[in-house]
Amino acid sequence: MPLPPHVTTVLLDIDGTLLDSNAAHAKAWAQALTEDGMVTAEATIRPLVGMGGDKLLPIVAHIEEKSDRGQALSKRKKAIFDTLLPGLQPTAGARPLVEFLRERGLEIVIATSAGEDEVDGLLKRAGVDDLIPKRTSSDDVEDSKPDPDVVQAALARAKTTPDAAIFVGDTPYDVEAGLRAGVTVIAVRCGGYWPDGDFRDASAIENDPASLLMLWR
Repeated sequence: MPLPPHVTTVLLDIDGTLLDSNAAHAKAWAQALTEDGMVTAEATIRPLVGMGGDKLLPIVAHIEEKSDRGQALSKRKKAIFDTLLPGLQPTAGARPLVEFLRERGLEIVIATSAGEDEVDGLLKRAGVDDLIPKRTSSDDVEDSKPDPDVVQAALARAKTTPDAAIFVGDTPYDVEAGLRAGVTVIAVRCGGYWPDGDFRDASAIENDPASLLMLWR
């Protein structure tokens, strides 16, 4: 899928898309839940990474994120993840893709289920924090992916319309959120775990930012 000439804005997910961090999120959630007395395997969490805690906790633990226990679990998960963050690496081609988009004069906006207090650290570890000033997170919306709220918020931040944007993400939840917002979605496989069949509604599937860059250049 070549970069359509009418596209003015590219929305980017972070975890699994620009940063190889999905397994670390699963590990952090599993450890936090186990410490709380709910012994949980990473394999149970892994298919749900890409959702926000508002979706994940009710599914896995039947706990609302906004409850006192939910808030404590989210805080502990973040603390564990922060210890893992320094060891994570950008996905292949993350910075070159963002640099290319900037050179083309395209608006770039982050659309992530991560919290606002996490975004800077994630982008810094992905090596692109200096390139993307516009960001939306789960703090900007009521519901995280696969609800379309964060994609809609990113469109509003860019002051653009769905038909003028493309969303790049690595999970089925990114695909669903983008499509529900009326945005063309490109899926990347670098998030791991999901087979291509789970991305069947995306307009294209690429291996990682590097392969997407080769296609668009």
